[in-house]
Amino acid sequence: MGGTAGDDAGEAGEAGNAAYGRKKFRRSRSHFTDRVTADGRDGWPVEPGRYRLVVSRACPWASRALVSRRLLGLESALSVAVADPIQDDRSWRFTLDPDGRDPVLGIRHLSEAYDARESGHPGGVSVPALVDIPTGRLVTNDYRRLTLDLATEWTALHRPGAPDLYPEPLRDEIDEVMEGVHEDLNNGVYRAGFATDQGEYEAAYADVFRRLDLLSSRLADRRHLVGDTLTEADIRLFTTLVRFDAVYHGHFKCNRNKLTEDPVLWAYARDLFQTPGFGDTVDFDHIKRHYYQVHTGINPSRIVPAGPDLSGWLTPHHREELGGRPFGDGTPPGPPPR
Repeated sequence: MGGTAGDDAGEAGEAGNAAYGRKKFRRSRSHFTDRVTADGRDGWPVEPGRYRLVVSRACPWASRALVSRRLLGLESALSVAVADPIQDDRSWRFTLDPDGRDPVLGIRHLSEAYDARESGHPGGVSVPALVDIPTGRLVTNDYRRLTLDLATEWTALHRPGAPDLYPEPLRDEIDEVMEGVHEDLNNGVYRAGFATDQGEYEAAYADVFRRLDLLSSRLADRRHLVGDTLTEADIRLFTTLVRFDAVYHGHFKCNRNKLTEDPVLWAYARDLFQTPGFGDTVDFDHIKRHYYQVHTGINPSRIVPAGPDLSGWLTPHHREELGGRPFGDGTPPGPPPR
């Protein structure tokens, strides 16, 4: 996972990244960076029902889009296709759907939408990907920009009571926090997991736990990362934390301590997991099967661990005692659609 999709792209998977286990891990940049905007300035206007969001529930980068979509109430405006967590040599496939085809796009592999956009495109086939339904063409795989645009460009289609996930007065602080989290943690666990020499691994390992310690200190007396409400920064941290003990601690050798052994971060992660829109997008089965069965350079046996025990995610966290208003003046989303 986390393959050719880069400094700025999502998950390509081991099948699409020949670098796994053979040379220094480097996350390549998104090749398709068009934006879907309210004014359509890139040629892609916001329109309900026009686009299909393709995700893997295993992928932390794609999971950000799933959380944003739920919190903002975009389910009816932006349909979602869920790829099989186990890829083949053409990468993400729709084998979870009847006849192995996405029922809306009519394709078997996400690569077909990439090829419809640009034949022989560089880089891998990554998620999240936004596809134009009428033409079947990929619009963007720029996962960092995608969720920000869902928060700021799709506002006319947000549900009543949707939170402001990227409030303008706090954007500089949010950006600063997210950049540190991305470099040291979101991407740092991959640099540790796919390191090919001891020094490279230890440098990434140090970055991961230095950042976790800073975040633990920051969150000791505040409920959310920036301000007193949920923001994009919390989403980006959550999707890494929720995978930490299940995957990164063992599979990626980030094993100084488990998330459950840091009282602050464990309570913070449980608080988010129990917030509508976060935990209801998580699929631990998809997460574990993807990492342990696709990354054969790290886990050649493809055996999926039976643990860890997941029951603790629903235990009381007491973070509400710190104050804060997760949804600000808004409201939580309702139950997830079927």
